Amino acid sequence: MKKSSQLRWWILALVVLAVIAFFALGFGRYLSLDMIRSEQGRLQDWRQAHPLVAALGFMGIYIAVTGLSLPGATVLTLAAGAVFGLGWGTLLASFSASIGATLAFLLARFVLRDWVREKFASRLEAIDAGLKKDGAFYLFTLRLVPAIPFFLINLAMGLTGIGVVTFYGVSQIGMLAGTLVYVNAGTQLAQIRSLSDVASPSLILSLVLLGVLPLIVKKLLDILRARKALRRWKKPASFERNLVVIGAGSAGLVTSYIAAAVKASVTLIERERPGGDCLYTGCVPSKALIHSARLMHEIRNADAAGIRNAQGEVDFAAVMERLQRVITEIEPHDSPERYRSLGVDVVQGEARLLSPWEVEITARDGTQRRITSRAIVIATGAHPVVPKIQGIEATGYYTSDTLWELRVLPRRLLVLGGGAIGCELSQAFARLGAEVTVVEASDRLLSREDDAVCELVQKRFEAEGIRLLLCHTAERFEREASTDDVAARSEESGEQVLVARHKDAEVRIGFDALLVAVGRKARLEGYGLEGLGIKSGKTIDADAFLQTTIPTIYAAGDVVGPYQFTHTASHEAWYAAVNALFAPFKRFKVDYRVIPAAIFIDPEVARVGLNEREAMEKKTPYELTCYDIAELDRAIADDARRGFVRVLTVPGKDTILGATIVGTHAADLLAEYVLAMKHGIGLKKILGTIHTYPTMSEANKSAAGVWRNAHKPARLLRLVERFHRWRLG
Repeated sequence: MKKSSQLRWWILALVVLAVIAFFALGFGRYLSLDMIRSEQGRLQDWRQAHPLVAALGFMGIYIAVTGLSLPGATVLTLAAGAVFGLGWGTLLASFSASIGATLAFLLARFVLRDWVREKFASRLEAIDAGLKKDGAFYLFTLRLVPAIPFFLINLAMGLTGIGVVTFYGVSQIGMLAGTLVYVNAGTQLAQIRSLSDVASPSLILSLVLLGVLPLIVKKLLDILRARKALRRWKKPASFERNLVVIGAGSAGLVTSYIAAAVKASVTLIERERPGGDCLYTGCVPSKALIHSARLMHEIRNADAAGIRNAQGEVDFAAVMERLQRVITEIEPHDSPERYRSLGVDVVQGEARLLSPWEVEITARDGTQRRITSRAIVIATGAHPVVPKIQGIEATGYYTSDTLWELRVLPRRLLVLGGGAIGCELSQAFARLGAEVTVVEASDRLLSREDDAVCELVQKRFEAEGIRLLLCHTAERFEREASTDDVAARSEESGEQVLVARHKDAEVRIGFDALLVAVGRKARLEGYGLEGLGIKSGKTIDADAFLQTTIPTIYAAGDVVGPYQFTHTASHEAWYAAVNALFAPFKRFKVDYRVIPAAIFIDPEVARVGLNEREAMEKKTPYELTCYDIAELDRAIADDARRGFVRVLTVPGKDTILGATIVGTHAADLLAEYVLAMKHGIGLKKILGTIHTYPTMSEANKSAAGVWRNAHKPARLLRLVERFHRWRLG
């Protein structure tokens, strides 16, 4: 057992013993109203004779009572008035109460918080998120409501993430009003027959209203800010739509679908084709390309499976045509006709925001019309970043948006960028027969992943003939004339070259086609953000409800971030739709706690939650459990041994902080960890779940088994061993 855990148990034991002693020895009788009243004269005399000792003694008793959450704080507050008077009594009781409350707060945090967070992690994360923003308001309200026992507030707040300084400061101010009332009553102690004489219903109601006041003020300030943001424009007397959605990618389509499902009047505006990047230039075409590339790779390596003389020839044009057929087959899922059948008014054209309630639509034929809406959702997505490198425009390049125009396989493909998109497409083109060179400025591919992941991927790429130029910074693009018949050749017919910097050396890299894959950025231009004054940086600024700085306008998907995944865009769309349609009556904060991600290379890389690199950066304590997929029966049978499962857990607990899987179908295997983290399921329950044999999914159970073996109850096993020896006779 770790020292911190032992210390927690010792402190808890001491607190329990102190509470038991308090009741067993009858100390409670000294903190009664009758006792204080009967001893008031003697206490006043002693206080006059020993003022400092009396004050310190009173504070010590008060702090001990509140710190241990014992009954009697109210009587002590009355005693402060009776013995020390209104001024000094208020001062002593106020500081004692706040110090004692903070002590109880710290005890709960140190002794109980880890255990509670393990059991109720998902709920506490949501509470912590709310307290991080408005915790002072909530605590202040609770402190002003005497109907809620203060000791419960102290203990409950200790289990949350609210800061100690904030807790003490707000408690000091928030309890002052109630303390003043009780101390003042204590100056007239002879007239008090019971505590109900002090806390009358009218007084309690007054304090409750006083406590709610900060929240009311906050709400009024929000309303005033909203009105200030909207005052430049005249609000329409009526609206044509409940919701207008700009952009028909994943976020826009799901937003529109939800709005129509709840019978709202919704218009969806798309300047090109519904489906967005995912359908036409992202997820769908790239996975279709990867499929063809994987088949070619398996044919080349069929000997390993006992298949002799397997042959295949890449018809790149046919590969790309198949890709288009896949898009065509999926296209009806996102088509205008389907969404119109669901009740969505789908309009093709350019959208421009004219006011917080009005959008101008310019159709392809140039005609324009305006439409008013009570709320608007921006879902314009993102587009590839093209760095400003000398000569790049003259050289010509492809991005993940334009690559699909190719019908001839480049002999030499240069890929600028070693992130997820760059890696997926590099491996696919290499397997289809191109000579691929990856230029990456950092010292690794997939720089956000753990060292073990990067090392495995890089070795795999090099084994497949992909040339990796890490720590190379692109400086400029040039075109070199050929050495053969230089005079007869034009400058445009020469070899294209990237000049890169590696340490202090200049490196020249020839290529036939260039793919730029250095990231994507939000689409912020061209639809009127600037005119409305909607704040943006790299993405649109939006709050936890996806509301922009204009209260009637929301944003979802890649345009707002913080994750650029299709599934995250769909996830945000629900919140954007519901909040836009039902605010201010009901709103929901976006839940980003469990976001999965996958990179579809071979072997696949899939992750949810923290990896080891991020845990170290955030200084999050963790325990790492690893399982090598090479040991899995199905992986051996399928010759899919490359990969592993890495799970981060709370030290000494089976609570999952994150999981990374590298291997065949890793993205599918990750779903079990996504479900577990979402619903607070630990590794013990994964271990106790039957997994079909033989499948790759057993890797998750095996990883849980590795964790269990590292945490086996050694003492209990020794006792069981003795039991079995005893039974032998």
